[in-house]
Amino acid sequence: MEIFALVGPLYRRVHRKIEQDAPRQGLSVGVRAVLDLLRQHGPMTVPQVGRAQSISRQFVQRMVNDAAADGLVEALPNPAHARSSLIRLTDTGRTAIDAVVAREHALLREAADDLTTADVDACVRVLSRMLALFEDTDANG
Repeated sequence: MEIFALVGPLYRRVHRKIEQDAPRQGLSVGVRAVLDLLRQHGPMTVPQVGRAQSISRQFVQRMVNDAAADGLVEALPNPAHARSSLIRLTDTGRTAIDAVVAREHALLREAADDLTTADVDACVRVLSRMLALFEDTDANG
């Protein structure tokens, strides 16, 4: 319960920080999340992004539409599913998300000054276990 008590406020503060930086970075929180997922995993469908982020397909579609309007992503034919395009970063999108991630990593290094690799590994293990506990929770209701 102590972890839940910390994760909620942490998430909301990070969310606000990203929102505050959005005008400078040119990316909303939602678009940033989609671009980062595509940066990490390559082209994905809108439903795949929604499942990976535990957010609704409809919200992801709005974020993809916003990103496409800014030239950050493009839709490609999906050989596995004719009606569900693959969404891919454009070069502009990759440059934008790489810059955002670099700034975020620089900020987070400040928090890591006195943390060991074992500390980080333990945190990731605990949070991963907690996330897995709720994997059957559907973002679409």
